[in-house]
Amino acid sequence: MKKIVFLILSSLFFIPVFAQKARKYSNEFLNIGVDAASMAMANSVVASVDNVNAVYWNPAGLMQLQSKQIALMHASYFANIAQYDYGAFAMPIDEKSAVGFSIIRFGVDDIMDTTELIDQNGNIDYNRINMFSAADYAFAISYARNTPIEGLSYGANAKVVRRIIGKFANSWGFGFDAGLQYHSKSGWQLGVMARDITTTYNMWSINKKEFEKISNAIPDQNQELPETTEITLPKLQLAGARKFYFNKDFSVLTALGLNVEFAETKAIISTKGFSLYPTFGVEFAYTDLVYVRGGIGNFQKNMQLDGVEKVEFQPNIGIGFHYKGIQIDYALTDIGDQSAAIYSNIFSLKLDLDIFSK
Repeated sequence: MKKIVFLILSSLFFIPVFAQKARKYSNEFLNIGVDAASMAMANSVVASVDNVNAVYWNPAGLMQLQSKQIALMHASYFANIAQYDYGAFAMPIDEKSAVGFSIIRFGVDDIMDTTELIDQNGNIDYNRINMFSAADYAFAISYARNTPIEGLSYGANAKVVRRIIGKFANSWGFGFDAGLQYHSKSGWQLGVMARDITTTYNMWSINKKEFEKISNAIPDQNQELPETTEITLPKLQLAGARKFYFNKDFSVLTALGLNVEFAETKAIISTKGFSLYPTFGVEFAYTDLVYVRGGIGNFQKNMQLDGVEKVEFQPNIGIGFHYKGIQIDYALTDIGDQSAAIYSNIFSLKLDLDIFSK
């Protein structure tokens, strides 16, 4: 336990060292989120997640698992141009520990490569157009364990990031996440999730031959090779949650999150050293069979066409059905196009594998 806390604190201490080398937006596909139920609640689930999807939100939550589970999710972004897919498996090892595995893919397929569209004689030949994909992958192994303190658990992710841009460039990246979760006897739930705690490095390999083709295809442009090292700064998520029971059939889960980025962004609270933005989520449940969810997040200050700065936000809603270990969830993000983000329809499935052994 002390080692985990020390690792989180020490990683935050070293953030200024890498601040000048790191990019503000790096490996952004890992910040989208997973699970329609969680995204309907505006990602405010770091404290309350208690199923297989804890491999992403907070690995410490894996200690709430009672059986083996798998999860699948699919979403389309940018008018179905980009496809986002996620799969995970998790299981308890014993009463004190649990383990999980996950994979994420965000990709754009069937992109036209027109670098050889014009042949040596200056003729346009459409047969010279090739198709390629630009895809980002993340593979993670998660481990969680209870501490001697009742209700307190910790967890960590070791992840590998693979990014491929056709035959033009590719990269490998490595990083770690760590989380804590506390469940009090009074019903309050608290969570902390630190992503990329040691910074995540992506090392790019660029095909110089293909890069020259791109440079030659753009006249009067002095193209230089981009940097081959990409560093992702840590991010911190703090959260609290509480479930209230109206009677034996109806309950409501309320959740609040605070996301911290160690860079200046468009968040409503932003300085040169860090940015803060809150999230709010709620889930109404009927006999743990039907769920209705809602959430607000992604608060940002964006400049309008008239030069006036406006605070925008992202409202989400969703529904879910749970029956005998099978849970199907749906979320609609950014209702009414209230933020700069593009709305998306998200579907996910969670399956308790114990239903096959009964």
